[in-house]
Amino acid sequence: MNSYPHTYPQAHVDNPTHRPQSLTDCQKPSLYLKDNLLKIKKINKKIINIKNLLVIPMSILILTLSTTEAKAATQSDSFKLYAHSRIVNDEQYHCFYKLINKENRQWNPKARNGSHYGIGQMRNETYKNLDGYKQIDWTIRYIKGRYGSMCNAWRFFQANGYH
Repeated sequence: MNSYPHTYPQAHVDNPTHRPQSLTDCQKPSLYLKDNLLKIKKINKKIINIKNLLVIPMSILILTLSTTEAKAATQSDSFKLYAHSRIVNDEQYHCFYKLINKENRQWNPKARNGSHYGIGQMRNETYKNLDGYKQIDWTIRYIKGRYGSMCNAWRFFQANGYH
């Protein structure tokens, strides 16, 4: 009773269903491939219309080409945001922004113009070695102390060409 292999009755398999399992066993691979492609098309027509298969790749292509790249924030953008966080009044910030842009368009803490250094173009050896954020703090403190406000400093700069 426990002898192996057991033989079970199986349904009859007719000849047209016998197909080689690999292309190496197939006598005419081109016929085998064509037959399988026709089967795939029949299946796809039942599930999805073949034309709809082109819609997805074309949509991806159009979306890819039509979208613009997001630009990474630069270091100068970070300095501008930091300055705006220190100067809450928008009018005062814009005056400060214009002033700094006249001195140092790139908002570069390593900029040098003769004996003037950094974002605010100050004439101080210690200021030269500070990072950009501390340079902004020092510049704001200097402007407030000397002119009272950023807009007063901007008006002075417009009249005299320096601050």
